[in-house]
Amino acid sequence: PGRSAPCPRRRPAGPPSPLRPRRSGGRCCRRRSPATTSRPGRAPPCPALPRCPRPFPAMLACSSFVLPSITVVTWNVGTAMPPSDVTSLLHLNTGETNDVDMIAIGLQEVNSKINKRLKDALFTDQWSELFMDVLSPFHFILVSTVRMQGVILLVFAKYYHLPFLQDIQTDCTRTGLGGYWGNKGGVSVRLSIFGHMVCFLNCHLPAHLEKAEQRKEDFATILHMQQFEGRVANGILDHDLVFWFGDLNFRIESLDICFVKYAIDSNVLSQLWEKDQLNIAKSTWPVLRGFQEGPLNFPPTFKFDVGTNKYDSSAKKRKPAWTDRILWKIKSPSTGLGAGRSRPSQGILSVSQLCYCSHMEYTVSDHKPVAAIFAVQFTSKVDKPPVEIYVADEWNRPEQAVVRYKMAVGFHRSSWDWIGLYRVGFRHPKDYVSYIWARSDDGERCLEKQLCVQVTFSEETLPKGNGEYILGYYSNNSSSIAGVTEPFQISLPRSEEGSSPTDSSGSSSEEDDSTLVLLAPKSRSPSPGKMKRHRSRSPSLAKFQGLILRPSSRDRGTSRSPSPQSRRGLPRDIPAIHLPQEELGCHGAKGKELRQAADSPEGSSFYQTVQEQGGPWRVSSDSPLARADPRNLGLLPALRLEMIDQALSRQRDSAKQGYYPCRRKSPTSPPGCGTSPKEGCSP
Repeated sequence: PGRSAPCPRRRPAGPPSPLRPRRSGGRCCRRRSPATTSRPGRAPPCPALPRCPRPFPAMLACSSFVLPSITVVTWNVGTAMPPSDVTSLLHLNTGETNDVDMIAIGLQEVNSKINKRLKDALFTDQWSELFMDVLSPFHFILVSTVRMQGVILLVFAKYYHLPFLQDIQTDCTRTGLGGYWGNKGGVSVRLSIFGHMVCFLNCHLPAHLEKAEQRKEDFATILHMQQFEGRVANGILDHDLVFWFGDLNFRIESLDICFVKYAIDSNVLSQLWEKDQLNIAKSTWPVLRGFQEGPLNFPPTFKFDVGTNKYDSSAKKRKPAWTDRILWKIKSPSTGLGAGRSRPSQGILSVSQLCYCSHMEYTVSDHKPVAAIFAVQFTSKVDKPPVEIYVADEWNRPEQAVVRYKMAVGFHRSSWDWIGLYRVGFRHPKDYVSYIWARSDDGERCLEKQLCVQVTFSEETLPKGNGEYILGYYSNNSSSIAGVTEPFQISLPRSEEGSSPTDSSGSSSEEDDSTLVLLAPKSRSPSPGKMKRHRSRSPSLAKFQGLILRPSSRDRGTSRSPSPQSRRGLPRDIPAIHLPQEELGCHGAKGKELRQAADSPEGSSFYQTVQEQGGPWRVSSDSPLARADPRNLGLLPALRLEMIDQALSRQRDSAKQGYYPCRRKSPTSPPGCGTSPKEGCSP
């Protein structure tokens, strides 16, 4: 061991140019906005669609076509942290990447301890973040993902294929501890690719040499339990094409460890194939009938000493084995109707495996990752997207931000559909810069009469500066993008110098001692929030009663709002919550005098005053913010939290000691009031 079998390389390549990626069909998606002469109140007809001069060959009208290739990766990461670079694992910067249109990544044994699971529930896990960061410059978008404890499946595709990837569903099956624990089992993503049903199944089956029958039973359980909605392909094996991969844990029988290592060192791996449990099972187990696998021309991928390319040297000295595998199965045309009994299978002409290799350079786990590249030839295709979008070549002025779209017959629209504006290189459908709701008042009439619907982005939602962007129509019913454009240019003037892009008030960044109270914005956002490229250090905490939120100076003036409606600067004069009069703890004549003085205009020092460079801030007792319910406060990143009860208790303690501080002594101290000693106050 030490070298992996190289994959055949076809031609040198690098990341495709973000300016002119390949087109998504026989027709261009980018259009100039035509002059409209139709009567008001009526959607104008769509312009004639000129033929694209350089159509993408895989989408041309023909009886069959080849989807250039699909890459499948499986890796048992052994609870390790992600490596810094996975470009070679994904075959990036090589000739294969130019022709790869989809990538499916199956991970096993991702760290799923309770603290990690809680963190991953609030943020995207580190492995998914890594793959999205690496693949987005190559125009790969996360189509779907599913996780079951330490088993994760990620499916990526080039952005211009997104409208042709529909009916996306996920499922998972636990088989650990009799079906109650998810450390073992399978997760799947099924989807329609150009009208053909394809399923990706990532499994982690029981370990050890003697558990072969248990692996067979668990796989049969996964196939039986996973069912999908819809009229076609309800079960996994009902799909036109199934990719089955993962840590399948099949071992090498009969041969002792010395002979296995000798065969590996001598590069006579064929002597080990006939003793491989999976090769034996494919010919004897009915559940595996029809599954195919390429030749195992790479060394066994288990078990290695972590950090090395040496096989297990511990006291257990486990025998090397090909535990990490990638197989596929084509649905036979003779099977006729699927489980839905509504239409015959369209069939797949052929699947060719272009590459099947391990990657010995990754040593963070006791398993080596395995990758395979497939070329799939379909019998037919769906060449028209559900939604066609028309947009000008360039937006130089806000009034040019007009989007016109037409929905195909049979498209199931929703009032929650929206059109997102994405920067070239976006990572997933919720990674939008801005969005606008797809107009629904005349949508049904336009759909029936095949007319264009027109919507316009408002000026405040448009990005400033120069850049390449893409528009995508997001369908709420299918949870996927149903239409995209080619990249187009946005060149809008930036805001005036000296003003913060997120604070229209232009307040100075040197105001470090102010106390901000923010009411939660009411935004009709299509998603709970955008997934950020860099994870916020402050999660979406529960809204506890009695919280005072104070932003650190580093994060002051930085908006983290997920929706464009709430992307506005903070007002300059935001008052702090003052200390109510009832909490002073002073009674008697002297206390009454203090309260009367506070009610008078001369007694305004009773209220909290924060002296900043921008001037004093005051708030009266009838201010809505002064009476704001802390449960309604919005959250900002890197906040210092303080309980109001604790703040008030310190104020009462200060009052009992005979003085009222008139200035905050620390950033976390509550606003003080009064300067007179507490004379004559009754207990």
